[in-house]
Amino acid sequence: MQALSVILLDTHVVLWWQAGGGRLSHRVAREIAKADTILISPISCWEIGELLVKGRVELDRELYTWMRDLFREEQIELAPLTPQAAVGAALLGEVGFHGDPADRILYATAQELSVPLATKDGKIHEFARSVSSLKTIW
Repeated sequence: MQALSVILLDTHVVLWWQAGGGRLSHRVAREIAKADTILISPISCWEIGELLVKGRVELDRELYTWMRDLFREEQIELAPLTPQAAVGAALLGEVGFHGDPADRILYATAQELSVPLATKDGKIHEFARSVSSLKTIW
């Protein structure tokens, strides 16, 4: 029996995937296409709202409708935001992870769930290579 394929998406990956247009790497697009479960963190929902309010992204429909439609897709699930991930995110600063709280929560969530994190963020890839065993993909 083959293990289920699960992946957690960074916020920009969620936006680029939903927008289409080829901004994803071939590898990430392939991993998303073959995933049994695509996890999206509550922090990404918040971050997308923040980006929309600040005028840094545009959506093709109202935010609540966009989110509702996103989570109606069969393989998409809301990643848990647990106390362990929240504490883990806070402690990442002690080991040199950069200061973005959303990135810290995403990273700690992927660590806790032992799933790969799809991101283009070079700082996250560098940290994962040098400090932890978390698999990041781009």
